[in-house]
Amino acid sequence: MASKASVVRPIITMRSTAGTGSTYTTTKNRRNTPDRLELLKFDPVVRKRVIFRETR
Repeated sequence: MASKASVVRPIITMRSTAGTGSTYTTTKNRRNTPDRLELLKFDPVVRKRVIFRETR
């Protein structure tokens, strides 16, 4: 049975918008942020900070 914490904080994958295929894995609190997450993170392929968007 899944614990209560895994239901509230699911593991998500964030993919680079630069089209390089770089990804980050993190968790988010579904109660506070029900919409898709966007963060400015470092993409090692293009060696710049780009927007990473949550994928399903």
